[in-house]
Amino acid sequence: MGPGAAGLMLVLPLAGAGAAAGLGAAVLTVRLEETGPRRASPILMIGLAALGAAAGAWSGFGPAPIVVTALLGWSLILIAAVDARHFWLPDWLTLPLLAGGLATTALFDRPALMDHLIGAAVGFAVLWGIAALYRRTRGREGLGGGDFRLLAAAGAWVGWMGLPSVLLWASVAGLSLVLARLVLKQPVSAEDRLPFGVFLALGIWMTWLYGPLGL
Repeated sequence: MGPGAAGLMLVLPLAGAGAAAGLGAAVLTVRLEETGPRRASPILMIGLAALGAAAGAWSGFGPAPIVVTALLGWSLILIAAVDARHFWLPDWLTLPLLAGGLATTALFDRPALMDHLIGAAVGFAVLWGIAALYRRTRGREGLGGGDFRLLAAAGAWVGWMGLPSVLLWASVAGLSLVLARLVLKQPVSAEDRLPFGVFLALGIWMTWLYGPLGL
């Protein structure tokens, strides 16, 4: 569904609100530091403000309800920023996102609610199973519990049919980062930690905006 005149009129206000949301995400992300000066750097603040503004403006061209789309984008930016900096996805970020996805579906697309409930359950189970298998075969953790809940939230927003697209977007983004490091001749090993929540957040955003790939 296109944005129409209303969406176009909201682009600039949403971009401004998104810039403020990005600044807030930068401050909160740094405040979670346990030690050291908890002050956001100008680069972090400008970067997240730009991302927030872009997500807000982009929402004006995305699916309705436009404001819900913007809120989703800003929430995902905060989640990605926290995971990138701390390798941690707290429940107070992922669980409200899950509840918000189900509430949005119940309010605006009630016939699809069961598909989204199934998506939330399947999203959690898929990553939980992968993590359990990795733990058994490698003897160490590969995914955190926050990743399970974030993919559950993905299912709540895009339904079970959207989960493969979320994972595909996330995998492509992760591989692109690894390839970029190789091109730049930076060391890459199987022991490296990657903030998978960042890539899942991108997958959720793209799938919410454009739907499951191939459909």
